[in-house]
Amino acid sequence: MARTTRIVIVGGGYVGMYTALRLQKKLRRGEADITVIDPQSHMTYQPFLPEAAAGSIEPRHVVVPLRRVLRKCHHVNGRVTAISHEKREVAVDLVSGTTTTIGYDVLVVAPGSVARTLPVPGLAERGIAFKTVGEAIYLRNHVLSRLDAAATTTDPRMRRKLLTFLVVGGGYAGIEALAELADMARHASKYYENVNREDIRWVLVEASARIMPEVGPTLGRYTVERLLDADIEVNLDTRVVSMVDGHVELDDGQSFDADTIIWTAGVKPSPMLENTDLPRDARGRVDCTAMLQVVGMPDVFSAGDCASVPDLSKDDPEARTSPSAQHAVRQAKVLADNLAAHIRGRKLTEYRHSYAGSVASLGLYKGVAEIYGIKLRGIVAWFMHRTYHVSRMPTWNRRIRIVFDWTGALVLGREVVALGQIHEPRAEFSRVAGPPQPRPLPAVEADEADLPAEQKVTSGA
Repeated sequence: MARTTRIVIVGGGYVGMYTALRLQKKLRRGEADITVIDPQSHMTYQPFLPEAAAGSIEPRHVVVPLRRVLRKCHHVNGRVTAISHEKREVAVDLVSGTTTTIGYDVLVVAPGSVARTLPVPGLAERGIAFKTVGEAIYLRNHVLSRLDAAATTTDPRMRRKLLTFLVVGGGYAGIEALAELADMARHASKYYENVNREDIRWVLVEASARIMPEVGPTLGRYTVERLLDADIEVNLDTRVVSMVDGHVELDDGQSFDADTIIWTAGVKPSPMLENTDLPRDARGRVDCTAMLQVVGMPDVFSAGDCASVPDLSKDDPEARTSPSAQHAVRQAKVLADNLAAHIRGRKLTEYRHSYAGSVASLGLYKGVAEIYGIKLRGIVAWFMHRTYHVSRMPTWNRRIRIVFDWTGALVLGREVVALGQIHEPRAEFSRVAGPPQPRPLPAVEADEADLPAEQKVTSGA
């Protein structure tokens, strides 16, 4: 009887979850044992993070619980710290605080990417990334709390700083986050007596000469025009030199104070890959074939942001697929099919994609889209953006919940409540409880018999 194949999937994001979801449907009972390792117990659908941050969607509805959808898989909550293909094992730091190693026969490497940082003074202390649902929730509460603080200060310099918001990076993540959060802040300002929408300053800084290159130069210019119409300052071909203590300095000579700095300047492969014996390219991505197998390692597969996959849709043999959700979801399907074929000794297929297009939201009722060469803008593009992404959201459970969220926001309006207490849940209780106070000793009357002779009271003769 053949031994059950041990499949280990590193990462529960797009590639990890979609691969495991397809494998548990394709593989026969007893054919393989699938283990998914990720620090989180959910997958985040990142294209909906801007709307979750802006209050159009409940944040819990943009994440998919892995244990609920991957019922035929084992789940390990932990962070993979190293991979040794020579030993066929991965090292894991478990959330319980212990470490372990897990062996495998076939490995899927999909830890995804992390925010690409630069040596900008003050970035580590002041920057806020935008890749997780936790960061989306934090940004929502933070932006609204800045309005609260600005409404209560009489210091004009502090007020300007509180109401100045900087977004660094003009890709999809940066533009959509900027547009949605700016819309939310302007909407919330209606409920403040002394904060007007004109007081709120949003600034975009992009190092290249254009934004969102995926949608082409025409729609890129249209996007810039819409941002300018919304009183958002757009700085192209500009870099941040310093942001120490919130004092922002740009390389074109501009300087200003900002209490909120959102960093969306690209991504890079997970640094965990440095602790592996897998081949990598010059950018640190796992070097893969078109069949999504790691070069020289037929038992190891990879895809997504961390993988260097040949782009067969282009004539350039050096071309590689870009790190995007569109590629990750499509690659996961081919990866799962190839992995099943590999186990069964069948022929593998190459990953080849046809460019369908791109869609992006520019705030409520505004968007841009390029679908099969057709350029769309305005409310039509915004509607296509929502339609496309809700159709790609895993499980009908989450799709229905998101549609209900949109309907509620359309009828009742956005929520403009800051729940900052969730970031420090014990702060109020600690303030009330306070440090323990020493209890004073009770006063005890001294017995006259115990007093010294000179202190004894005697009656008159």
